[in-house]
Amino acid sequence: MLQALSIRDILLIEALDMEFSAGLNVLTGETGAGKSILLDALGFVLGWRGKADIVRQGAERGEVTAEFSVPAGHAIHDILEQAGLPAGDSLILRRVNNRDGRKRAFVNDRACSGEILRALSAHLVEIHGQHDDKGLLDAKAHRAMLDEYAGVVSDLEATRAAWRDLAAARKAQEAARAELEEAAKDAEYLRHALGELDDLSPEAGEDAVLDKQRRLMQAAARIREDIGKAGQAISLDGAEGLMSDAIRWLEDAAPQADGRLEEPVEALGRALSELAEAQAGVESALEALNFNPHELEQVEERLFAIRGLARKHAVLPDHLPELAEDFRARLEKIDTGADHIRALEQAVADAAARYDVLAADLSEKRRTAGARLDAAMARELAPLKMERAVFSTEVSAGEDGPEGRDRVAFTVATNPGAPAGPIDKIASGGELSRFLLALKVCLSARASDLTMIFDEIDRGVGGATADAVGRRLSALAENGQVLVVTHSPQVAALGAHHWLVSKSVEGAVTTTDVQPLDMDARVDEIARMLSGDIISDEARSAAKVLLG
Repeated sequence: MLQALSIRDILLIEALDMEFSAGLNVLTGETGAGKSILLDALGFVLGWRGKADIVRQGAERGEVTAEFSVPAGHAIHDILEQAGLPAGDSLILRRVNNRDGRKRAFVNDRACSGEILRALSAHLVEIHGQHDDKGLLDAKAHRAMLDEYAGVVSDLEATRAAWRDLAAARKAQEAARAELEEAAKDAEYLRHALGELDDLSPEAGEDAVLDKQRRLMQAAARIREDIGKAGQAISLDGAEGLMSDAIRWLEDAAPQADGRLEEPVEALGRALSELAEAQAGVESALEALNFNPHELEQVEERLFAIRGLARKHAVLPDHLPELAEDFRARLEKIDTGADHIRALEQAVADAAARYDVLAADLSEKRRTAGARLDAAMARELAPLKMERAVFSTEVSAGEDGPEGRDRVAFTVATNPGAPAGPIDKIASGGELSRFLLALKVCLSARASDLTMIFDEIDRGVGGATADAVGRRLSALAENGQVLVVTHSPQVAALGAHHWLVSKSVEGAVTTTDVQPLDMDARVDEIARMLSGDIISDEARSAAKVLLG
């Protein structure tokens, strides 16, 4: 419930503080006094999009603060929790508009976005007017209004989920078909390429191994001759034989050399031992370099084949095994694709069947709710002096979608025997207002949680009809809070709280003010609404009669 509204420097309002109560609150005033400014200001603090330039002329910024009482369990608590904003028994919204157009918003004195304000406002306030094109006149909104009345929230969620599943299944099916068709175009190429790869069977790292072997073999042909010469030079026919002769000669001469040849003989012995080790190394090298020339041809042939395939497929040689597995997987998809497509077709059929069941159930609930709504509207229209009017909810087949397959349209016939048609084509201004009021009463299950605002919904009606409208508004406000901007004295007289909106001009400055009225002031205001600028005693008497 809206408890207070504070406005600073917005349009024609310099400073205004209002406190509201439960029940029917009426705002009256002469045409052009600025009643719509209050709604503009309230819409601004609720984050709604409205006039771009709302800062009062001469002010640097405008500001609106609205305070709401919110009981435990109210829907806004979840929104506040998700947004990380503080919550309590009251909710204070504040929004500032600077002269340069920059806007800032606050919830319980914590900065927030306009999007959060709008999310909160959906659970706080509803504004309706004679030309409520967001609801009764907008055929696109009729289904949502009927669903609200039918209470099919869980059914809608299930139907949306089934629609998403069906769409996903169809998308997967289409993607698989497209992939299979594209893959089938390359089937012959894939089989040939995979055959080449399987015949060669390259392994990761094999290119480097073969390259190393090839280089070693190529080098062996060049160095083997030199190594052989070196082996010959240190063999028995070379250095080894000469050193052996030298040792023998020295050993024969050693007895007559008085010990002077012992060290040379020992040194030559050590050298001969090292020479033997060198010979063993040379022989090992020669053995390692001893290969069949045909083996080099085989290594080169395989190395060139691997590199040729790598160039052909524009990959690195080490990636050829991975490429073969990719080709194999693609061929497997082609070979098993028909089975996969059949499985996906079955998934689509299952999802479609589930959607059909839920959509059909939703359609039935809409038709049942439509009949109940028509009966409820008939009961509501009678007190509004439209007992001969017929309101009908038409539920017809439409295209499948996330919220079912129904088209919903509200049609009316205002006179017996007259053809029914769209409500905005058939009903006059006054009739339209009463249709809207009756519909809002029927859909007012959330009224106790919402502040409902009716902007001149009684325009175009008067006398007993206006009195009936006022009494229905008063009844609607019994369990909640209703604000009505009205020009009808009959409606104003039924208000539990009455506010007068007035405009004054001082010099070149025009301002709008709003004041609560006591009983005497209400008599004068309602008398003015009855008689005009000159308030007669008869008008005052009539006003007192209306006030009861």
